[in-house]
Amino acid sequence: MGVVIRTAGEGDRERVVRLLDEAFQDDPVSGWVFPGAEHRRRTHHRLMAAFADAVFADGRVDLTEDGAACALWLPVPAEEHEGAEDGPARIREAVDPENERVELIARLTDGIHPSGRAHAYLWMIGVVPGRQGEGLGTALIETVLDRCDLEGMPAYLEASSARGKALYERLGFEFTGRALDLPDGPRMWPMWREPRTP
Repeated sequence: MGVVIRTAGEGDRERVVRLLDEAFQDDPVSGWVFPGAEHRRRTHHRLMAAFADAVFADGRVDLTEDGAACALWLPVPAEEHEGAEDGPARIREAVDPENERVELIARLTDGIHPSGRAHAYLWMIGVVPGRQGEGLGTALIETVLDRCDLEGMPAYLEASSARGKALYERLGFEFTGRALDLPDGPRMWPMWREPRTP
């Protein structure tokens, strides 16, 4: 039995935010951005909402029919994007104004993001903790990678854990060679995948 995937609409926003909040509560990067479990429980969902809103506006959210997993994809053009300079500061103001790490993580990931070639950017993929390891994330990613291969489009992501990095390598992503070590925090691995020819 295959995984049923559909494109999420605005009516799915709360479900997507709740799913991402639950899936990333114990993520190393989320723990760095929001140190302290109680503060993270109270605040983390706001960052997930900001991410979901950005992707609903400019990208695509894929959701498993049972609501256990979702993937947030953004199309990134080859040319440099102008006018996004104050984006990280606006997110911090909306999410957690006293927390400079909310802004810093956005600036640091922007700084390592490849430019010069159009690509599909897997901004986030989340699976609720009780369903991890069932292949839901793989199914979500493969759906888009198949389309990337047909269109000759590369894909990019940042792995936030060694386990995730290993999964993405199995799907054809390769570490770019320049890790992002968050200040006093975990490592992130930028990963690129060239399209495969049929």
